[in-house]
Amino acid sequence: MPRHDDWSTTMTTGTPDYRDSGLEFPQDFLLGSATASYQIEGAVHEDGRGPSIWDTFSHTPGKITDDDNGDVACDHYHRWESDLDLMAELGLESYRFSIAWPRIQPTGRGPANEAGLAFYERLVDGLLARGIRPVATLYHWDLPQALEDEGGWANRATAEAFADYARIVGERLGDRIAVWTTLNEPWCSAYLGYGSGAHAPGLMDGAKALAAVHHLNLAHGLAVAALREVVTNDPGYSITLNLHVIRPSGETGDEAARRIDGLANRVFLGPLLGDGYPADVIADTAEVTDWSFVKPGDTDLIAQPIDLLGVNYYSTVTVRMWDGVSERVRADGHKDMGGTPWPGSEQVEFLEQPGPYTAMGWNIDPSGLEDLLLALHRAYPELPLMVTENGAAFDDVVTEGPHGPVVQDDDRIDYLRRHFTAAHRAMAQGVDLRGYQVWSLLDNFEWGYGYSKRFGIVRVDYETLERLPKASARWYAELIRSHRIPA
Repeated sequence: MPRHDDWSTTMTTGTPDYRDSGLEFPQDFLLGSATASYQIEGAVHEDGRGPSIWDTFSHTPGKITDDDNGDVACDHYHRWESDLDLMAELGLESYRFSIAWPRIQPTGRGPANEAGLAFYERLVDGLLARGIRPVATLYHWDLPQALEDEGGWANRATAEAFADYARIVGERLGDRIAVWTTLNEPWCSAYLGYGSGAHAPGLMDGAKALAAVHHLNLAHGLAVAALREVVTNDPGYSITLNLHVIRPSGETGDEAARRIDGLANRVFLGPLLGDGYPADVIADTAEVTDWSFVKPGDTDLIAQPIDLLGVNYYSTVTVRMWDGVSERVRADGHKDMGGTPWPGSEQVEFLEQPGPYTAMGWNIDPSGLEDLLLALHRAYPELPLMVTENGAAFDDVVTEGPHGPVVQDDDRIDYLRRHFTAAHRAMAQGVDLRGYQVWSLLDNFEWGYGYSKRFGIVRVDYETLERLPKASARWYAELIRSHRIPA
């Protein structure tokens, strides 16, 4: 990834509400959009694809809003060419997509499925033909069900299988990808999948959740090493984390923030960046697990050099210790299915955040993004960053305009404008931020919420599957064209 050393600005302050305009980004600042395979592809039974944990989970009654599933989703598997044309029309400089492991290895092991590899090869070649840089994520939560049947991410063998999968994909696409991202939000895979029950595979076991944390970290390290062996161009290697911005409240807020920072942030950043697992997290979770799943040499395997850290940001949390008497507040922004995503720290409570809110109920706070980028820069000043997801769900309304239907999503435009301003302010204070991928290109299957939440800058009619760029897509196209935040 290029470094924009020649870019400078004196802009460090602006409007208190982050509604600045006219701010310019460097010309090599990579502006794009992001999606994930299970959320958009559909075609779950075609061309040799095997079942994933999300196929199983979404077909389990009561797990997904309205019992929705990803069988068709946005039908991107069949509509990829017109979707790429749409990306080109909007001027995207990059496209962050994920590869479905069960398309490549239907059971998570064994020889490659040629049809699956061929699909992603067509996709990547189509991106390059349109001048769009491919940013490939190897894992965005769709674990082959056969591996889950053997223990999933709580099983060390899954990390080893992931390295083999990474090598297969790297051998096929390793001359064309601009940025390789190993994992998307391993926090969600581990804690929501194995702790809270909100995500596939839907388990509620704190010990398995923490084992999953480690095996996901290990999978990252093994995958980076495997990719480096077979890739022939000069890409960036990265991982994407949904690091939590934590605000303490009251006398016990600092202790609560320490605990949650450990589970949410430091248990990933520590081993990934060479500092190992935090001793306080191991102590906090001693009654949950003895951490015997960490084997000698593992932390060295995990700490592979990376070129870029992906940062996903949506909202903040405010915490304090629960008094044990009043009803515990659990407003952590995640769907409550009965378990906890915070093993060993169930005595922490998450307070309601001040609004305004998105349709997800998440608070809108662009200062959190600025704070997060600055904190990472202070802790790891030599590590380049990229915003790999930022966006918002709103209850979009389709109206009839003079030239046909329109979605005038001013709330989303306002959200993006304020968060791009936050990113610009962080850069003005020295943060080495290389790009920004808006979530999401398309309305899609929003995991446990099914099709009830729309994040896209392009509307998808789930009955006809027609695409309709919203006002936010046109706004973003202008930002990309000018590298300047539009008025």
